[in-house]
Amino acid sequence: MEGLSWTRACVLVLCIMPFLHPAAAIRFVIDREECFSHNVEYEGDTVHVSFVVIKADTPWHYSEDGVDLVVKDSNGAQVRDSRDKISDKFEFIVQKRGVHRFCFTNKSPYHETIDFDVHVGHYSYFDQHAKDEHFSPLFEQIAKLDEALYNIQFEQHWLEAQTDRQAILNENMSRRAIHKALFESAALIAASVIQVYLLRRLFERKLGTSRV
Repeated sequence: MEGLSWTRACVLVLCIMPFLHPAAAIRFVIDREECFSHNVEYEGDTVHVSFVVIKADTPWHYSEDGVDLVVKDSNGAQVRDSRDKISDKFEFIVQKRGVHRFCFTNKSPYHETIDFDVHVGHYSYFDQHAKDEHFSPLFEQIAKLDEALYNIQFEQHWLEAQTDRQAILNENMSRRAIHKALFESAALIAASVIQVYLLRRLFERKLGTSRV
C-alpha cells in the first residue's frame, strides 16, 4: 500500500506540472509602434489580454487619445483589435496555433508607458495517465483551480496597473494645482505691489500739486 501511495503521488505531481500556464507581463515605453510575440502551442486555447496606458512623458499632458492594439495569428491574419483605448481587457480563442503578434500604435506626440499582460489558458487531459477512476475527477478539479488562480492573478495585475495610472494622474493633478496656486499667489503679490506703487505716485502728485 505504501509503495502504491508513493506511485500515485509521483504520478499526481507529474500530471500537475503541465497545468502551468504560459503568461507574460511587461511594462514598456512606446514612441510610435511596438510589437511583441507570444507562442500559443494549442488550438482552442483561450488567450487573455490586458493593457493600461500608465502615463505620458510630460507631466503637463493629459488626454484620452489612447493607443491601438492589433493582434495577428501565425499566418498574419488579424484576430482581434482595440482602437483608441486608454485601457482594455479582452480574450479570444486561438484558431491557429503558433506565434501571435501584438502590435501597439501610439498616436500621441508624447512617449507613453504601457503595462501589457498576456495569459494563455489551456486545459490538459490525461486519459493516458489517469487509468485509476479516482484520478480523473481530481485532475479535472486541479485544472479548474489552476485556471481560476491564473484568472485571479490576471485580474489583479490589471487592477494594479489601473491603480498605478490613477496614482500618477492624481500626482500630476496635485502638482498642477500647486503650480497654479503659486502662480496665482505671485500674480496677486505683483498686483498688490503695482497698486501700492500707483497709489504712492498718486499721493506724490497730489502732494506736489498742493505745494504749488
